[in-house]
Amino acid sequence: MIDPIVLLAFIPAAVALNLTPGADMMFCLAQGLRGGARPAIAASAGISCGGMVHVTLAGIGLGALVAQFPWLFGAIRWIGAAYLLWLAWKTLTTPLDARDLPAASPRRAFLDGMIVNLSNPKVILFILAFVPQFVSPDAAVLPQFLIFGAVLAVGGFVINGLVGVFASGIGRRFLRNPTAERGLRYVSATVFGALAGRIAWEAARP
Repeated sequence: MIDPIVLLAFIPAAVALNLTPGADMMFCLAQGLRGGARPAIAASAGISCGGMVHVTLAGIGLGALVAQFPWLFGAIRWIGAAYLLWLAWKTLTTPLDARDLPAASPRRAFLDGMIVNLSNPKVILFILAFVPQFVSPDAAVLPQFLIFGAVLAVGGFVINGLVGVFASGIGRRFLRNPTAERGLRYVSATVFGALAGRIAWEAARP
């Protein structure tokens, strides 16, 4: 269903995006700082589950719309490119800051992580901006979304979980180091900008 070469190209891009600090990572970081490894891992699992819900809804909606309006796929790519450019600028100009959240039980952290992800409209916008560049409109859209979404979810679970686990040591010192924090923002903005350029290039091709 998915070209192995496309999947191999998607995996490093997904890892790079999962390494980009955002609300989900900051949530896991805060859980690790406040409650230790177990709440951080549970929060990461909840975030990944919420991400799969977003992916499923995006795949269902996009698949139905593309079937009726084939031109919409190209339009979504242009919108996605513009959104990623905006995200690159926002990432570049907004300093990172861990949110001050109270400690929670693993069960509560899981539910809170899912809610944090599901209540963030930027997640589904990001999925619609990023995933379609790897999706073939000539095949069933939803299964492709689910496969790519699973890659993102697993990668996010591992990376966000590790950030939470090491939050009281390496993670705290790293993100509170001004040079490291600024470097992360520059790398993240570059990734978003490059992805926007690729989407625009693919959308402009005849």
